[in-house]
Amino acid sequence: MSDSLHSQATLTTRPEDRIGHLLASRIELTGILGVGAYGVVYTAIDIYTHIPYAVKALSKIGLDARQRRFQEREIALHHRASAHPNVVNLVKILHAIDCTYVIIEYCPEGDLFSNITEHGNFVGNDILAKRVFLQLLNAVEYCHSMGIYHRDLKPENILVTDNGTQVKLADFGLATTEPVTSDFGCGSTFYMSPECQQSPSRGTACYASAPNDIWSLGVILVNLTCGRNPWKRASQSDSTFRAYLKDPSFLRTILPLSAELDLILRRIFEINPAKRITIPELRYRILHCPRFTTNSPLDSPPLSETNSSPNISVTDMFQLPPQVFNGQVPVPATLRNNAYSSRSSSNSSTNTPITPITDDYAPLPIQFKQAWSPFDGVKYIVPQPLTLPSIQAC
Repeated sequence: MSDSLHSQATLTTRPEDRIGHLLASRIELTGILGVGAYGVVYTAIDIYTHIPYAVKALSKIGLDARQRRFQEREIALHHRASAHPNVVNLVKILHAIDCTYVIIEYCPEGDLFSNITEHGNFVGNDILAKRVFLQLLNAVEYCHSMGIYHRDLKPENILVTDNGTQVKLADFGLATTEPVTSDFGCGSTFYMSPECQQSPSRGTACYASAPNDIWSLGVILVNLTCGRNPWKRASQSDSTFRAYLKDPSFLRTILPLSAELDLILRRIFEINPAKRITIPELRYRILHCPRFTTNSPLDSPPLSETNSSPNISVTDMFQLPPQVFNGQVPVPATLRNNAYSSRSSSNSSTNTPITPITDDYAPLPIQFKQAWSPFDGVKYIVPQPLTLPSIQAC
């Protein structure tokens, strides 16, 4: 690391004190985007190319060995996933005395939360909601195929670009590589699955990470299409969720859901995670959903995806090997020949045997497996069987 970077990395506790610092003699911190428990996100600019960036400053001060491992895991998993065009590109990493600077692409249009609640860019626009939700499905499926489970999917962790037509998954601070986990209560309450929120009845109780992400995607889908949350938390303590458990058609009485989207949500909000919809089937049903809400027709939008985020070449930077996304989703060995075999977005695999789809749902010309067989041995904790909450920041 260069002397200039060391000299500027003074041990400071105030985020604003870093504004104006020049990293690696060319990346200038220009402002504060946000402050969190583990660090600060700054706006920055390359003073030579004038390319804007966001810089996440992860503090090293006061961290024990376990917390440092969590930081390293976040960076490693984000980098592994960032080859996908719908994941925020992790460009470079810089190490200073007091913190680690993670340089990522800048998305000036903000997060999905503000775009829904403040700008109203998606509610009532089924074409746009469909487009970005399919992009999010692609990103999450890619992460799962790489053995990465996000565990904190929510609009605040999804960034918007290209005039609202592109979304990018961000913030891998809670991500894990464990397909089965005992980290109960991990994530944000509005978006947690029921099994994630339960207290383990025994020390060995656990739940599957991938179906938990699917549940979160369902809540985001309701956010995009209706501008609301379906409930405050998916537990017996929530009266709206109890009403849904009693009658799965309940959501149509409080939200302007089309019949088609209502059936999709029932497959997503399946209480038993082993029976919850998989991403390939969810993608197919979203692609062929004629409308999301009762007041808007839907045409299929274009689905082109690009990633134009540039890299920078600077001495004294820790250079990350480039991650290449070739349009195909690799399938890890632990997931091959089972229900969660990843497919390309064309769903070209059509000969997979499945259990017949329940009569409540429209028949599909392409058949999908209905179980998460890698997790059949998991001890699932399934809960026993109004005012609709607005979307709230967690």
